[in-house]
Amino acid sequence: MNFERMLEKAKRLDGRTVSIAGAADVEVIRAVKLATDHGLSRFKLIGDAREIKRLCDEHGIEDHAVDIIHIKGDKEIAKRATLAVKTGEADVLMKGMVVTSTFMKAVLSREAGLRTNRTLSHIALFQIPNRERLIGVTDAAIHIAPTLEEKVDIIANAVDAMTDIGYELPRVAAIAAVEVVNPQMAATTDAALLAQMNRRGQIKGCVVDGPLALDNAVDMVAAKQKGIESEVAGQADLLLVPYIEVGNVLYKSMMYFAGASVAAIVVGAAAPVVLTSRADTAEAKLYSLAFALLHAKK
Repeated sequence: MNFERMLEKAKRLDGRTVSIAGAADVEVIRAVKLATDHGLSRFKLIGDAREIKRLCDEHGIEDHAVDIIHIKGDKEIAKRATLAVKTGEADVLMKGMVVTSTFMKAVLSREAGLRTNRTLSHIALFQIPNRERLIGVTDAAIHIAPTLEEKVDIIANAVDAMTDIGYELPRVAAIAAVEVVNPQMAATTDAALLAQMNRRGQIKGCVVDGPLALDNAVDMVAAKQKGIESEVAGQADLLLVPYIEVGNVLYKSMMYFAGASVAAIVVGAAAPVVLTSRADTAEAKLYSLAFALLHAKK
């Protein structure tokens, strides 16, 4: 699986719509233009209607591809965009130019939001130059120091999303600083418990192993040098990080040191949520939209 194949799969979907909170932004509109050129979906563009229309005209976006809804104020924009997904007008929610905390409050609202009884978590997929396969990282954005129970949910969310884009049995590496269990390092004990829970059928739809250090999770030579033999070592599809700092540094290292392309979504809500950043390219937003659309339930 790579982003090109993921994009091709998303193109074959019919009748999908994306609701964007705060679409009056040039980078958001560039992503919309790319997505409409690829025939990915229609869009509900929510925010300052006059500015959104000007940007759409400037970028050659045809009127039939978008529905512009005029709303003022971040709180009301986020609420309306989220409501569009909750009521079935749209399949995916995307953050545009609104404050993240305001946006997430709308998502988590018990009355009008997309909250479910599942844990929300973040999954990022990276396409690294000179590597054939995508590699996933979870959770680099929401959970600061997840408990063992939360890690079980984070794995389930990520596996569900990866299965929707074409993975049959994702290989999950529970990352730690070392590959042996050390009772003084909680990440290693959690990793060992998660691996055992997977063997006992408590975590389904994937293969989990750990603790694994990063090198022996993703590099077969490193795994063999350490004498580690498993279905995951050296060929992990998904890296479960123990703490947000690990995920954050790994995420940014992939982008800034390795030159990776990224697609990232929030999962566990009633519909996929695309959390964009000003630093994200239009291409990254496009891949994130494709990921979210494939994960959206019809």
